[in-house]
Amino acid sequence: MPGTPEAVRVALAFDFGLRRIGVAVGDTLTGSAAARATVPAHATGPDWPAIDRLVRDSAPQVLVVGKPYNVAGDDSDMTTHARRFAAALAARYALPVELVDERYSSIEATERLKAQRASGARRRRLRKADVDSAAAVVILQRWLEGER
Repeated sequence: MPGTPEAVRVALAFDFGLRRIGVAVGDTLTGSAAARATVPAHATGPDWPAIDRLVRDSAPQVLVVGKPYNVAGDDSDMTTHARRFAAALAARYALPVELVDERYSSIEATERLKAQRASGARRRRLRKADVDSAAAVVILQRWLEGER
Protein backbone atom coordinates (compact mmCIF):
# COMPACT_ATOMS: atom_id res chain seq x y z
CA MET A 1 0.00 0.00 0.00
CA PRO A 2 1.53 3.37 -0.97
CA GLY A 3 2.59 5.53 1.94
CA THR A 4 2.52 2.64 4.41
CA PRO A 5 5.84 2.29 6.23
CA GLU A 6 7.55 -1.07 6.12
CA ALA A 7 7.33 -3.18 9.23
CA VAL A 8 10.02 -2.61 11.81
CA ARG A 9 12.68 -5.29 11.62
CA VAL A 10 14.91 -6.34 14.49
CA ALA A 11 18.37 -7.42 13.40
CA LEU A 12 20.97 -9.42 15.27
CA ALA A 13 24.51 -8.90 14.01
CA PHE A 14 27.66 -10.95 14.41
CA ASP A 15 31.35 -10.12 14.08
CA PHE A 16 32.59 -13.67 13.55
CA GLY A 17 35.92 -14.73 14.99
CA LEU A 18 37.60 -18.03 15.69
CA ARG A 19 37.85 -17.26 19.43
CA ARG A 20 35.01 -14.82 20.06
CA ILE A 21 31.95 -13.65 18.19
CA GLY A 22 30.89 -10.07 18.77
CA VAL A 23 27.14 -9.50 18.89
CA ALA A 24 24.88 -6.47 18.50
CA VAL A 25 21.13 -5.95 18.21
CA GLY A 26 19.23 -3.11 16.59
CA ASP A 27 16.13 -2.25 14.63
CA THR A 28 15.07 -0.41 11.51
CA LEU A 29 12.77 1.96 13.42
CA THR A 30 15.43 3.68 15.51
CA GLY A 31 18.34 2.83 13.23
CA SER A 32 20.46 2.25 16.29
CA ALA A 33 22.50 -0.73 17.42
CA ALA A 34 23.62 -1.87 20.86
CA ALA A 35 26.40 -4.25 21.81
CA ARG A 36 25.63 -7.55 23.50
CA ALA A 37 28.01 -9.90 25.27
CA THR A 38 30.41 -11.78 23.05
CA VAL A 39 29.89 -15.46 22.39
CA PRO A 40 32.85 -17.80 22.73
CA ALA A 41 33.98 -19.86 19.77
CA HIS A 42 35.99 -23.02 20.08
CA ALA A 43 37.80 -25.38 17.73
CA THR A 44 34.51 -27.28 17.49
CA GLY A 45 32.58 -24.13 16.56
CA PRO A 46 30.53 -21.38 18.19
CA ASP A 47 28.75 -21.71 21.52
CA TRP A 48 25.39 -22.50 19.90
CA PRO A 49 23.41 -22.55 23.17
CA ALA A 50 24.53 -18.95 23.82
CA ILE A 51 23.53 -17.93 20.29
CA ASP A 52 20.22 -19.78 20.73
CA ARG A 53 19.50 -17.60 23.80
CA LEU A 54 20.40 -14.40 21.93
CA VAL A 55 18.10 -15.30 19.04
CA ARG A 56 15.28 -16.28 21.38
CA ASP A 57 15.65 -13.13 23.51
CA SER A 58 16.06 -10.70 20.58
CA ALA A 59 13.45 -12.27 18.26
CA PRO A 60 15.17 -10.91 15.13
CA GLN A 61 13.67 -10.95 11.67
CA VAL A 62 17.12 -10.88 10.06
CA LEU A 63 20.64 -11.94 10.99
CA VAL A 64 23.63 -9.92 9.81
CA VAL A 65 27.16 -11.30 9.58
CA GLY A 66 30.28 -9.27 8.91
CA LYS A 67 32.01 -10.45 5.77
CA PRO A 68 35.77 -10.06 6.10
CA TYR A 69 37.59 -8.74 3.06
CA ASN A 70 41.21 -7.74 2.75
CA VAL A 71 42.21 -4.14 2.09
CA ALA A 72 41.90 -4.59 -1.69
CA GLY A 73 38.32 -5.86 -1.34
CA ASP A 74 39.11 -9.49 -2.05
CA ASP A 75 38.17 -12.44 0.14
CA SER A 76 40.40 -12.87 3.17
CA ASP A 77 41.37 -16.04 5.03
CA MET A 78 38.41 -15.48 7.36
CA THR A 79 35.84 -15.07 4.56
CA THR A 80 35.26 -18.82 4.22
CA HIS A 81 34.77 -19.17 7.99
CA ALA A 82 32.30 -16.26 8.09
CA ARG A 83 30.33 -17.68 5.15
CA ARG A 84 30.09 -21.07 6.85
CA PHE A 85 28.92 -19.41 10.03
CA ALA A 86 26.30 -17.43 8.07
CA ALA A 87 25.08 -20.62 6.37
CA ALA A 88 24.86 -22.39 9.74
CA LEU A 89 22.82 -19.49 11.16
CA ALA A 90 20.42 -19.62 8.21
CA ALA A 91 19.96 -23.37 8.55
CA ARG A 92 19.60 -23.33 12.33
CA TYR A 93 17.15 -20.43 12.68
CA ALA A 94 15.38 -20.35 9.29
CA LEU A 95 15.95 -16.59 9.12
CA PRO A 96 17.43 -14.52 6.32
CA VAL A 97 21.13 -13.87 6.77
CA GLU A 98 22.78 -10.90 5.13
CA LEU A 99 26.52 -10.40 4.77
CA VAL A 100 27.97 -6.91 5.23
CA ASP A 101 31.47 -5.70 4.41
CA GLU A 102 33.25 -5.49 7.74
CA ARG A 103 36.53 -3.94 6.59
CA TYR A 104 37.99 -1.69 9.29
CA SER A 105 35.07 -2.35 11.67
CA SER A 106 37.42 -3.38 14.49
CA ILE A 107 39.54 -0.26 13.99
CA GLU A 108 36.44 1.94 13.99
CA ALA A 109 35.12 0.12 17.08
CA THR A 110 38.42 0.57 18.92
CA GLU A 111 38.48 4.29 18.11
CA ARG A 112 34.91 4.70 19.37
CA LEU A 113 35.66 2.86 22.60
CA LYS A 114 38.85 4.86 23.19
CA ALA A 115 36.92 8.09 22.64
CA GLN A 116 34.30 6.97 25.17
CA ARG A 117 37.04 6.22 27.67
CA ALA A 118 38.77 9.56 27.07
CA SER A 119 35.49 11.43 27.59
CA GLY A 120 34.77 9.57 30.81
CA ALA A 121 31.69 7.83 29.37
CA ARG A 122 33.50 4.55 29.73
CA ARG A 123 35.50 3.76 32.84
CA ARG A 124 36.96 0.31 32.45
CA ARG A 125 39.84 -0.47 30.15
CA LEU A 126 39.20 -1.96 26.73
CA ARG A 127 39.09 -5.71 26.43
CA LYS A 128 39.17 -7.70 23.19
CA ALA A 129 35.60 -8.85 23.84
CA ASP A 130 34.49 -5.19 24.07
CA VAL A 131 36.06 -4.47 20.69
CA ASP A 132 34.40 -7.54 19.14
CA SER A 133 30.93 -6.49 20.25
CA ALA A 134 31.58 -2.87 19.29
CA ALA A 135 32.66 -4.12 15.84
CA ALA A 136 29.31 -5.96 15.60
CA VAL A 137 27.64 -2.60 16.32
CA VAL A 138 29.59 -1.02 13.45
CA ILE A 139 28.58 -3.89 11.14
CA LEU A 140 24.93 -3.58 12.14
CA GLN A 141 24.97 0.19 11.71
CA ARG A 142 26.31 -0.28 8.18
CA TRP A 143 23.46 -2.69 7.46
CA LEU A 144 20.88 -0.35 8.99
CA GLU A 145 22.17 2.57 6.90
CA GLY A 146 21.67 0.42 3.80
CA GLU A 147 18.10 -0.31 4.88
CA ARG A 148 17.13 3.36 5.08
